[in-house]
Amino acid sequence: MTPTLIRNAQLVVTMDPARSEPQDVSILVEDGAIAAIGRDLAAPAGAEVIEAAGLIVTPGLVNTHHHLYQSLTRAVPGGQDALLFGWLRTLYPIWARYRPADFVLAAQVGLAELALSGCTTTSDHQYLFPNGAKLDDTIQAARAAGLRFHATRGAMSIGESKGGLPPDALVESEAAILEDCIRVIDAFHDPSPQAMTRVAVAPCSPFSVSRELMRDAALLARDKGVMLHTHLAENDEDVAYSLANFGCRPGQYAEELGWVGADVWHAHCVKLDRDEIALFARSLTGVAHCPCSNCRLGSGIAPVRAMRDGGVRVGLGVDGSASNDAADLMGEARQAMLLQRVANGADAMSAREALEIATLGGAQVLGRADHLGSIEPGKRADLALWDARALPMAGGWDPVAALVLCGPHRVRHLIVEGRQVVRDQVLTTLDAAQLGREVASAVARLAG
Repeated sequence: MTPTLIRNAQLVVTMDPARSEPQDVSILVEDGAIAAIGRDLAAPAGAEVIEAAGLIVTPGLVNTHHHLYQSLTRAVPGGQDALLFGWLRTLYPIWARYRPADFVLAAQVGLAELALSGCTTTSDHQYLFPNGAKLDDTIQAARAAGLRFHATRGAMSIGESKGGLPPDALVESEAAILEDCIRVIDAFHDPSPQAMTRVAVAPCSPFSVSRELMRDAALLARDKGVMLHTHLAENDEDVAYSLANFGCRPGQYAEELGWVGADVWHAHCVKLDRDEIALFARSLTGVAHCPCSNCRLGSGIAPVRAMRDGGVRVGLGVDGSASNDAADLMGEARQAMLLQRVANGADAMSAREALEIATLGGAQVLGRADHLGSIEPGKRADLALWDARALPMAGGWDPVAALVLCGPHRVRHLIVEGRQVVRDQVLTTLDAAQLGREVASAVARLAG
């Protein structure tokens, strides 16, 4: 792999233990890792040099929750003004018409958006597989896009006829779900520090799978040494369902079935109470906070300040584009900060803390903080370079705070595992214009 020297960056936001922010320094990248940080670094023979004067370097942003397949169902009539359960009932019939190629196309669109927003690592929660679709399709799309990818094999097994939310046509047998989890883990999961693809086990939610599947999925994941992911306590409807059907709150249900621990992260957790926050803190259970989606669906304000103060690991997620409408991680950082200020006062969260949650926080949640999430020698070279001279940053006195408060929300350059995925705000791995044309055709068919 060709070495890269990022020369003379205006500022580097390291997220190292001291939270240092050195100015006018260079970063040497070799063999996919950060080799050195300092002034007057020499470029090795044959190295690519990125002139970084006027640029701010941050760790690549980390997205801890997404549904990439939803990129073809934005702003769908009937679901725009609904709460979670009504929104899902509007969209399930459309998703049931997806073909395998639709999952590939939707994933490419979402990954392109993420890359342009400065994201280098993303998870994806795919929990429906109509018409022959497989998780393999999305994994291959991520490999082509060049982002670091945590594919979660989701599932739904309790359809409407058995009291669940999804239509029966979209559920699978539990034996088939577990068998396919084993297949995709064996085929694609890479536990190495430099892994570009990892797999997690991810039954969709307590209202779409059985108690037995939740328990068996946890046992399977731990036998295979992979992580666990699901939705939890997303809104009041979610909590009411848990109380009515399980006789307990979502956190207690998760604990009873083995769904807490450093190898588990839950999406949303908007309605966690004090005891559940304490449970997640002492068990090192992670949370994927999705502020824009929570606002869009009227789910509420997640108690992120209480979580962070209590020691819970928190990262950011864009959630699916059908409930967010965009895949902009820097925008999520800003929204996370603003919501905590609405709930707790103007000093509840700083811009730097929001950026930390978007980088190091996400790496902690995904179990990758030993190798990702900060800019330090020896860590993997996942780097976002932002133009401090861009119009949205004009007039910003504190450039780090301005990244979150002002913008820009499109990265200048993006490097993943030492490879340049975005160069001068243009994707090097995917053709954005061609994707737009293909999406228009796919949406016309799905809406017809």
